Amino acid sequence: MSESSRLQVQQIRIGVIGTQTIVDKIMKIMDTFPSFDPVPLVFQEEDEAPALAQRISDGVEVLFLSDPLSQRKVKESGRLAIPVHYVPVTDAGLYKALFSASQKGELAGGISVDTLTETMVVRTLKDLRIPSVRAVVYDGPAYAPKQHITAFHQAQYESGACSIALTGVESVARELAALGIPHEWLLPSDQDIVVSLERALLSTASRRSREGQIVVGMINVDDFGAQALRRSNEHEVQKLKLDIHRMVLDYVESLDGYLTHLGGDEYLFFTTRGIFERESGGYKTIPLAKDVNKTHGISLSIGMGFGRSASMAGTNARIAMRKAKEVGGNACFIVREDGTLIGPLEMADPVQEVLSVTDPALIKRAEDAGMTSAYLSKLLNQRARSGKYEYKVHELAHLLDITVRSAHRLLQLWTDHGLVEISGIEKVPRGRPRQIFRFTFLE
Repeated sequence: MSESSRLQVQQIRIGVIGTQTIVDKIMKIMDTFPSFDPVPLVFQEEDEAPALAQRISDGVEVLFLSDPLSQRKVKESGRLAIPVHYVPVTDAGLYKALFSASQKGELAGGISVDTLTETMVVRTLKDLRIPSVRAVVYDGPAYAPKQHITAFHQAQYESGACSIALTGVESVARELAALGIPHEWLLPSDQDIVVSLERALLSTASRRSREGQIVVGMINVDDFGAQALRRSNEHEVQKLKLDIHRMVLDYVESLDGYLTHLGGDEYLFFTTRGIFERESGGYKTIPLAKDVNKTHGISLSIGMGFGRSASMAGTNARIAMRKAKEVGGNACFIVREDGTLIGPLEMADPVQEVLSVTDPALIKRAEDAGMTSAYLSKLLNQRARSGKYEYKVHELAHLLDITVRSAHRLLQLWTDHGLVEISGIEKVPRGRPRQIFRFTFLE
């Protein structure tokens, strides 16, 4: 079995079915759910959803539909042995649609709305302080055919009761466009999708079995010796140790975990996967690191290990800790049971982008080009923190802690292997112009 296939087996396969626009939106957010291995399928009309669901139902653990109408059709088409979820249209979509309609000056004549309840519409208009806008809400069957919904909006528009239609059904939006009726499509918000994906995740059998999986964590205080030297006397040093121990203990208690002090500046703790995922916001941030940095100006290196046994989890935690140290500390990495790497999680400094599971093919490509795991980790960490993927030679030398001559040699090697390309020239008042190198594989 290839490495790629092995990774897919370890993840939870989820079928994502919907229109191209919503599926694309879901797939972008799916990157923040490393447990999922999505299988996306696109339809033009909601009637196509049942056939697509049947086609992949044997190969996935859960189905995720782009809208309530297609989910209803899937459920009515036959008995599926797996959970079926969908993305709801909520007030958030209505806020955005109303704002867009207002910008176009199309609210004055009133609105016709489907998918949402009258209570939701009235409440939103009141919250936006535009209760005077006349709203007619579709009160027919909840899962009416698109022809009925289109006819409702057309009747309201042609009678002059409304000047714009707001619909939560994409096929209806297309029909209204063909009829020349002003309209806005009620799109789900990112938060709507996140919440729905969380529900889908919790409904899977694999997830329920992983909830109680043992997780091993290792915490190391970065450069504690240097921190101790800044204290005026031994009493202050001992007080600092006690403060750090208390904060670590409080954090582990929030995880319902068990803490062991390994001596010096290192701690070991045990918790469960479900609790850790929830407390870290889905492997996004470590609150302890922020608290310690804010209180004492100290950074931490944290390694988290998942495994099918306590021994494997402990080994993976040590590997993750080594990764955190390789990038210079103030980082948290996770090594999962299949050996894949997640990180860095957000620590004391804001991270612009949380890296998803590291692609094994990318690691091999970098190694073949002579890029060590330490160099790759530092580049990935810097990319996540600042979005940087272009370097001048002296900048790269500083980041990798090597000489400028060594940086030149490595850049030539990586350029030959297609990892790097020259993206520009920086002119300087004196001396030769400086080349700017773009690490294309980081984009």
